[in-house]
Amino acid sequence: MPNRPLLDARTARWLPWVVAIAFFMQSLDGTILNTALPSMARDLAENPLRMQSVVIAYMLTVALLIPASGWISDRFGTKRVFFSAIMLFTLGSLACALSTSLTALVCARILQGLGGSLMLPVGRLVILRAYPRSELVRILSFVTVPGLLGPLIGPTLGGWMVEYLSWHWIFLINLPVGLLGCWAIWQLIPDLRGATRTRFDSMGFLLFGAAMVLITIAMEGLGELQLPHLRVMLLLFAGMACLAAYWLRAGHTENALFSPTLFRTRSFAVGILGNLFARLGGGALPFLVPLLLQVAMGYSPSQAGMSMIPLAASAMLAKSLARPLIERFGYRVILTGNTLLLGALLASLGLISPETPYWVLLIQLGLLGAVNSMQFTAMNTVTLIDLDDASASSGNSLLSVVAQLAMSLGVACAGALLGGFTAAGTGEGVSTTLGAFQLTFLTIGVMTMLAAAIFAQLSNKPSQNAVRPEPEIEP
Repeated sequence: MPNRPLLDARTARWLPWVVAIAFFMQSLDGTILNTALPSMARDLAENPLRMQSVVIAYMLTVALLIPASGWISDRFGTKRVFFSAIMLFTLGSLACALSTSLTALVCARILQGLGGSLMLPVGRLVILRAYPRSELVRILSFVTVPGLLGPLIGPTLGGWMVEYLSWHWIFLINLPVGLLGCWAIWQLIPDLRGATRTRFDSMGFLLFGAAMVLITIAMEGLGELQLPHLRVMLLLFAGMACLAAYWLRAGHTENALFSPTLFRTRSFAVGILGNLFARLGGGALPFLVPLLLQVAMGYSPSQAGMSMIPLAASAMLAKSLARPLIERFGYRVILTGNTLLLGALLASLGLISPETPYWVLLIQLGLLGAVNSMQFTAMNTVTLIDLDDASASSGNSLLSVVAQLAMSLGVACAGALLGGFTAAGTGEGVSTTLGAFQLTFLTIGVMTMLAAAIFAQLSNKPSQNAVRPEPEIEP
């Protein structure tokens, strides 16, 4: 740990606000986009059911660069890296707004992801290094509140902008916020570096990154890219080979990106694998629901955005229930039962039709938001709770990567299922499209329920550690 800097009163007071701006920008961007996808597809002359690459490009870029964020900060200093992150995110937002084709938009989203991958990890690192441990809970609680507000206002704001302005404004809104953030960083953020310079595992980073990219493209090949099955299998095989090569190498490499010894802790192994599979459904949910409401059921963008409010509001309320329920029933019971319930609720969206009363839809989305929030809280906590101090940082980083990767794979999987069921339809019009959505939700719900078998492998014995608050992991 480097020597903690002595902050003047002005910096100590405003520094959490600067980090909170970054949290809010990324959280808002992650939720405001989904409601606008159908309008963007029309403007770019694309099929709205094949717009998942816009979402996946960002998530995958973030997942790729998270492992390098700590090393980059130590190498170049938090001030310079944090400034560059928000500047890249802002420039990426401008490039998104100026895009005239899907390819250009995906490239712009990758530029946004380069900034987004550093904003949250480096922001948390600044707080950890600038404030004493006694202040961390208060400061981190403050800076994460804007991250919780993003999902609450994002869909509604996005729907309103699309309907009354244009989809370009969901990106242009980032420009003044980003410029304000850059100015504040230059004025207030201290330039902190690690006490010791560590060697970065470049080969491990390349192998692990190649595995994530190849597997994701293979999933995309079944959906939007419509690649022949032979190419999909080759991409999938190549991705698995890179992943196997990484783990074999990491077992005898000093300062490996992620050490396989982490998986000797049973709760961590179960938590990571459970996160990977259970988040497929949760990751697909924000992508699928706005498309279902607008494309299959004829909702306006603003109506679809307003309909997402119960999902986010109930998620915020459910966080206060997680700790007492886990303390009462334990991780195994909560995660096994909650995963089954989450899958069942996802599958229940397959029963939605134009005849479904609107209040029933809102209740379904509200229940889904609460159960999904409980799932993330319990999964994140059980994954890290038994790691020792020496392994906590690496374990937390791997959990962040897996969370982003699982959500991008969830969107890719949803797109592949939606495209497959749509192509298999024999009729025309809304009924066929709605039927494809119904089958997609049913399939994803069943896939999520299967993840309960992973959490059933948790020990019956309570952890020796007390139940801790949810780690700072992206949902």
